[in-house]
Amino acid sequence: MSLTTENKRPRHPEKAHKPDNPVKRKPAWIRVKAPTSRQYHETRRIVRAHNLHTVCEEAACPNIGECWAKGHATMMIMGGTCTRACGFCNVATGKPGALDPFEPTNVGAAVKRLGLQHVVVTSVDRDDLDDGGATHFAAVIGAIRAAAPATTIEVLTPDFLRKAGALEIVVAARPDVYNHNLETVPRLYRPVRPGADYAHSIGLLGRVKAIDPARFTKSGIMVGLGETEAEVHRVMDDLRSSQVDFLTIGQYLQPTPKHLTVERFVTPEEFKVYEAQAYARGFLMVSATPLTRSSYHAGEDFARLRAVRAAQLAGT
Repeated sequence: MSLTTENKRPRHPEKAHKPDNPVKRKPAWIRVKAPTSRQYHETRRIVRAHNLHTVCEEAACPNIGECWAKGHATMMIMGGTCTRACGFCNVATGKPGALDPFEPTNVGAAVKRLGLQHVVVTSVDRDDLDDGGATHFAAVIGAIRAAAPATTIEVLTPDFLRKAGALEIVVAARPDVYNHNLETVPRLYRPVRPGADYAHSIGLLGRVKAIDPARFTKSGIMVGLGETEAEVHRVMDDLRSSQVDFLTIGQYLQPTPKHLTVERFVTPEEFKVYEAQAYARGFLMVSATPLTRSSYHAGEDFARLRAVRAAQLAGT
């Protein structure tokens, strides 16, 4: 994994002075094949042609080969530079440039060209913008609706910390799913998610339901960072207190030696236990596997999520 951007600038200048952390060898259940399919390269071509960023590439997602081979890509809007410096994330950090006014149209065109039934739109954090980029999110949602009316839309937003009114702007644009990831347990926020606030993130998810009770909400965490099982249970309970519908749990993978070390690799059997414990708490949908990421199989999962709610409302 490269430590520099395409223009040779360090991807993580705030980490450059830190000593390297050991990178553990991945167990057999984590390893994935390198992307080689024709459809993978076609997806990459379409993304490049529309001048877009994807979290698949920027965050070094292990599932990129599988997803892009199916023509699925998670759009990352508002540029490729983040104003935060999270200990786990491979997205470049620094001072971002101006928003691209053509990006909403380009995203809509790419979604149509890829023929997506469901699209996930995420972003870098933009603490430099008055609304944290909420208006841009809404514009992207509107452009996708115009270009591909049948496509369902899932947003994975930043926390909009100290951005009054930002959340309301995105919810008013009526995405089908509103996702905001907690990422880890409260005790680990300082090293994992500096600049964020656990209580604020829980509250943000609760406010989505308060504004629009019918909106599907979703959140995710990583494991393998040193959390305890009891701490994971607390996160589950806090999310249910905010009426979150869908929980994802995946293994943290260290992108470079400058990032946080994997404390341990959680076994597939342990993920199965977490899945059962989450369902027992009332989540409508749970995805808990080593390779689970927020947008992994998002379209299929959304279809199942919608079916579960419909069955509940029908009393079956």
